[in-house]
Amino acid sequence: MKNLLIYLTHPHVGVWNLQDRHVEQLSAQFPGFRIVKCLHSKEFLEGISEADAAICWYFRREWVGRASRLQWIATPAAGSDWIDLPPESSITIHHGGFHGLMMAESVLGAMLYFCKAFEASRNFQKQKKWARIKLSQQISSLYRARVTILGFGRIGRTIGRAVKPFGSLVTGVRRRADERPDYFDEADRVVPVDRLDEVLPETDHLVLVLPGGKETDGLLTADHFARLPAHCHLYNVGRGNPYREEHLVRALETRQIAGAYLDVFDEEPLPESSPLWGFDNVLIQPHLSAASPQYLDLFIQELIGKIKS
Repeated sequence: MKNLLIYLTHPHVGVWNLQDRHVEQLSAQFPGFRIVKCLHSKEFLEGISEADAAICWYFRREWVGRASRLQWIATPAAGSDWIDLPPESSITIHHGGFHGLMMAESVLGAMLYFCKAFEASRNFQKQKKWARIKLSQQISSLYRARVTILGFGRIGRTIGRAVKPFGSLVTGVRRRADERPDYFDEADRVVPVDRLDEVLPETDHLVLVLPGGKETDGLLTADHFARLPAHCHLYNVGRGNPYREEHLVRALETRQIAGAYLDVFDEEPLPESSPLWGFDNVLIQPHLSAASPQYLDLFIQELIGKIKS
């Protein structure tokens, strides 16, 4: 019998902790595996030498020498940041690919938050003011709005699909302009990243769904912010490295852009000294755009499908 070692605990977010029902589900689907659930990293490291497979949030390169039997690692994380294996390793990695719907909900919620002036409405409500004139001047619509998605992979395409029922026009930006999604209309498009300068001036909502790493580090510069229309909102649910915080702060201070929804940051937790906390046109979440009570249920279902296929 093979050994499946699982270490999925999170100190802050309850929905990212493995539950007994998940172990039972895996046991039923993989009767050839003896499943060992670890509560601490010490238990995980003690068991890794006997493991044929592992499910974990992170795996360090120096652990590979202890894991002579390990054939595959599965992680719920979409990014490759936390599973660090040497290039010559033969261990297969399964990353989570189920995040799109939850992240699309977060982005869409933030878009409506800005478009419908919910923050201003709430403030006027506290003052018991019927501020119809002032609020009506702040309200916009997603209908015919150009949503540019920088990082048009699986998650980016799911976000694009989510905004289409509102009548938005989608521009997907990626390294190569490949096949158009089936939900695209004639006005939608996929363009290569070297055309980014061309599409930014006509962007109403700029969504960043970029992975971390050298290829994306500093990709969006101060000049790019300057090309955006003053009414444009920025949404970042990928990684915090594609722009420098000081460039974003400058764009917000000078009203080069109208506001931002920020879920990820170059330094996390975001330091209390960051100027971003003080902007009334910035909505901050602590890296939770994919959080959901169904998070690990979706991961387990996806993993079972992958392994059985």
